[in-house]
Amino acid sequence: MANTFKNVRSILTASLADVYTVPAATTVIVIGCHVTNVGAANGELTMAWTDSSNSDAATYLAQAIVVPDAAAYEPVGKLVLEAGDKIRANADATSTLEMTVSVLEQT
Repeated sequence: MANTFKNVRSILTASLADVYTVPAATTVIVIGCHVTNVGAANGELTMAWTDSSNSDAATYLAQAIVVPDAAAYEPVGKLVLEAGDKIRANADATSTLEMTVSVLEQT
């Protein structure tokens, strides 16, 4: 079993979008997630993971969480995801929030 550490970066938009999708034949441990507000006003974060083994059912990890300007927020700690699962997120205003997700992929 091979282990690979990866970081994924995303500038969040106003539409819920995929930030990370677990590759086929892979199990992932989300090590951490960091969201920074780079805008001049408060931003709102919404974040979910979708379960590919359950018709892509969404489970919200953060719902309209306010991230003050020039501040950061860590919406999730460790989370185990399986092949095809996704982390999805959006901000209330485009280019206000930047997200970094750190994962350990096991193949």
